[in-house]
Amino acid sequence: MTWHSFSFGSHYDPDRVGFGPMVVHDEHLLAAGRGFDTHHHERVEILTWVLTGALTHRDSTGTTSELRPGSVGILSAGSGVEHSEIAAAPQTRFVQVWLDGEAEASPSYAVVPVAFDDGATGFTEVAAPAAGASFAVARLAAGETVVLPEAALRHLFVASGALLRNSLAEPLGAGDAYEITDADGSTKETVAVTAGVPTELLLWSFS
Repeated sequence: MTWHSFSFGSHYDPDRVGFGPMVVHDEHLLAAGRGFDTHHHERVEILTWVLTGALTHRDSTGTTSELRPGSVGILSAGSGVEHSEIAAAPQTRFVQVWLDGEAEASPSYAVVPVAFDDGATGFTEVAAPAAGASFAVARLAAGETVVLPEAALRHLFVASGALLRNSLAEPLGAGDAYEITDADGSTKETVAVTAGVPTELLLWSFS
């Protein structure tokens, strides 16, 4: 099962074709052995964040790896790469984002572990895959508040849990998102959100 945030494949919505350099933001839920057989990509940076389960990645550079919660998978398609992604656990849920990339670069893949400080509050940067782009994660306890770093464009996704109502929107639950735009830098609005229950947030920021 897949949930698309933007136009994808045969579905086209002219008002929802992307957000800044983000052209795909998908949430997937797969049973073991299900997924995406070998297919082609070029000129995109693809980041994969597994929430539950495990995902096996294979590509034409000769790389095979298993991605699990706590690490981010980064595929730079560059001039072109073939790859597949298959669930390696009874139930695998993951979020995947595609960013516009460079066509001239050689393809590559990396799995980067993320060290979370259990005593810290706020966002932990997970990756900065392109100029002006940053991916960060926050894990909040019930009642905990976090302030979003300032940026021209911010995309905040509730991966699990729920946020309380604030000045921006109704309460948000797993699978919901904010898009916050300050493209001309005229409004440096401080945005803070509060978890109603234990919550994981995924934040993309673009300068």
